[in-house]
Amino acid sequence: MSKFEVPYKIYLDENEIPQSWYNVRADMKNKPAPLIHPGTLQPLKFEDMQPIFCDELIRQELDDVNPYIPIPQEVQDFYKMYRPSPLTHAVFLEKALDTPAHIFYKFEGNNTSGSHKLNSAIAQAYYAKKQGLKGVTTETGAGQWGTALSMACSYFGLDCKVFMVKVSYEQKPFRREVMRTYGASVTPSPSMDTNIGRKINEEFPGTTGSLGCAISEAVEAATSTPGYRYELGSVLNQVLLHQSIIGLETKAACDKYGIKPDIIIGCAGGGSNLGGLISPFMGEKLRGEADYQIIAVEPASCPSLTRGKFAYDFCDTGKVCPMAKMYTLGHDFIPSANHAGGLRYHGMSPVLSQLYHDGYMEARAVEQTSVFEAAVQFARVEGILPAPESSHAIRAAIDEALKCKETGEEKTIILGLTGTGYFDLKAYEQYNNGTMSDYIPTDEDLAKGFATIPDINL
Repeated sequence: MSKFEVPYKIYLDENEIPQSWYNVRADMKNKPAPLIHPGTLQPLKFEDMQPIFCDELIRQELDDVNPYIPIPQEVQDFYKMYRPSPLTHAVFLEKALDTPAHIFYKFEGNNTSGSHKLNSAIAQAYYAKKQGLKGVTTETGAGQWGTALSMACSYFGLDCKVFMVKVSYEQKPFRREVMRTYGASVTPSPSMDTNIGRKINEEFPGTTGSLGCAISEAVEAATSTPGYRYELGSVLNQVLLHQSIIGLETKAACDKYGIKPDIIIGCAGGGSNLGGLISPFMGEKLRGEADYQIIAVEPASCPSLTRGKFAYDFCDTGKVCPMAKMYTLGHDFIPSANHAGGLRYHGMSPVLSQLYHDGYMEARAVEQTSVFEAAVQFARVEGILPAPESSHAIRAAIDEALKCKETGEEKTIILGLTGTGYFDLKAYEQYNNGTMSDYIPTDEDLAKGFATIPDINL
């Protein structure tokens, strides 16, 4: 395939937007272990989850049989505001690297939320509205999910309460203001507004917070407020289902122009972007129809896949949420405040954890300064300032392209560019000033988190 046999940007037609989400669990021989009740240690039933989640989202969470789930028409109509998103041929990056590799990126930043998160936010808000709820609560790390859910709730006339990880709340005031512009209330977490927040502040004075803390507060707020439910932006099966729109469009664009990827790369925090991008390709791999090298890239400061333990753990610091079997650093693990991206969750999607455990994908941890070096290189030649999260995938893609340069192999690489970095300029400032540092937890640091993982053998 010549580098210029396909358009620079591959757009699908509006009528080519997928009309169903793909549920990769249907094709998994080893299904993800079920969520369990923290008290009884029994698999959660529909009625156990009703106080927390919307009814239809619970059905999607528990469904590991149906491979395709129809996208409601109202959600399809909303998708048309910003979808289909382009699959872009990174010809300028290829030229800069002088590599025989072909690099493509699926760009999800062409909406006001600036990321892929809107794909699930609009679906979750739709089901909340359909159920007749007054509002929803959620957490957010870097702010992309909180922004996306604020937009979706505004569209459907729902109240939205966001608990934002304190370090991000302070470092990213403009992301906070976008949420408020869409009508959401935004509270730094851990806060003094909830019982769990007050307890965490007492136990860890001066803490900068974590997604685990913010999840606990959001769940408490939802379950203690009539007419509200909690909505999560990553990790859960339902979220990976909604995000499969990314991979389905990518696969359709590849099929349209005869592109056969060898390597598929995504950043990995909780798993929504990576899971969405790889889903249909992983389905082919699971069914034995094709093979791909799939790489999850995570920050060295929060290495759940590469250094975590595969075990049942609490999904939140306050231990009020269901427990999931996943790769985890322990629910009390709090990443360094210096970490610039939103990949700050202590665990990983149960779906991706099972696929990684079974050897269907690999994982790499990369240091922050190396990530921003790749981000700057990409921005200077491709004209997009990438989000720090996405830049983890860019780092790995560049490394793979340089390997091709050494070997002369003409591999095709697809990476997920989850969004833009215009609200992350404080981090870019640190990198440009030479004040950014790399924090890698020691084995002793990780041992403290591992010590909090409950001893459960199911």
